[in-house]
Amino acid sequence: MESQFLEARPLLRRLLAARLGSVEEAEDALQDLWLRVAALEDVEIVQPIPFFCRMATNLATDRRIAATRRGSRDGAWEEVQPQSDEYADPERIVGARDELARAHALIAAMPDRMREAFTLFRFEEQPQRVIAERMGVTISAVEKLLRRAYHYLQENRDGGADRSGRCRQHGEGSRGA
Repeated sequence: MESQFLEARPLLRRLLAARLGSVEEAEDALQDLWLRVAALEDVEIVQPIPFFCRMATNLATDRRIAATRRGSRDGAWEEVQPQSDEYADPERIVGARDELARAHALIAAMPDRMREAFTLFRFEEQPQRVIAERMGVTISAVEKLLRRAYHYLQENRDGGADRSGRCRQHGEGSRGA
């Protein structure tokens, strides 16, 4: 079978080059084809040239399908990768850390019940009903606490100081909840 394959090799190379569009790719495919043919050493083939051509055609089709899938997969991967301007530079990292520290400080400075409701809702993702039961208040009271917490954060996010230089406080006992 080896002599028959070597005899058909130029024909198979041209066929693979035409199907794959590249002489280099055809050479690689021809090597794969030889490995497949060599594995058939005990098989009697009546018409080896048409058999080799069919094997080469199937191999070329498999390689084109694999290349298309690989291209689609790689293209999809590239689409979801961050662009160079999306990477955080050291200045942005430091700024984000400072902002996070300010947010933690603002949350820590909230009145106890407001902080508890806010933390349970935003960080522990508890429903308002569960928070109300846990705190022994109504759902409406939890809504008011959350509203005041968001208002507190909004007012204090730009440095946390009002005109007198103090952090603004919203007392819990001032309006019921």
